[in-house]
Amino acid sequence: MPHGHSFTEFVGKKILIIGDVGAGKTKLTLELISQAVEAGYAKDTTIIDMAPATKLVKGKKIGGRLLEIMEMLEQLRYLTPIRVETPRLSAEDADHLLHLIKLNHDAILPLLQDFINKPSTVLFINDISIFLQSGSSEAVLSTIETSETFIANGYYGKYFAFDHDTGVSKTERDLMDLLASKMDKVISI
Repeated sequence: MPHGHSFTEFVGKKILIIGDVGAGKTKLTLELISQAVEAGYAKDTTIIDMAPATKLVKGKKIGGRLLEIMEMLEQLRYLTPIRVETPRLSAEDADHLLHLIKLNHDAILPLLQDFINKPSTVLFINDISIFLQSGSSEAVLSTIETSETFIANGYYGKYFAFDHDTGVSKTERDLMDLLASKMDKVISI
């Protein structure tokens, strides 16, 4: 069992996996997805992958879409934008940072709305914090309410503190705290 957890213990619950860059959030999520498939939930599972493509920054792996790592996703309903930006890594200044965050919001929001309109029993979200940088949480909260089993991971750390004095990092953390307050269990790794 990954980190002492199994998918079957989370059925019917709301779970949030949090941690800093490189802590193993995606790895645990992948293990839980594999277990969901093995337990027969493939047809009842949706994955919304909000993560940017993997980047290597100062020797640390940042981001990483599930499809880069896991082939079995083809069996599942897998929703991901064509492109996800890395705002705090890529922005040259405050305006550019806010522009990249808006691009991410506009690319991801239709996927959340798609899920709300056509829900599945199980929902996994990879890198939910990237959407919350926009300050928008309503669609995320609706997806949580719509799914019976909700498992998401998101950044919650200190690695990305620099945000060109935009307040984005505080907004993201505040909304991750709000999300955590709605969960049956928060796994900090």
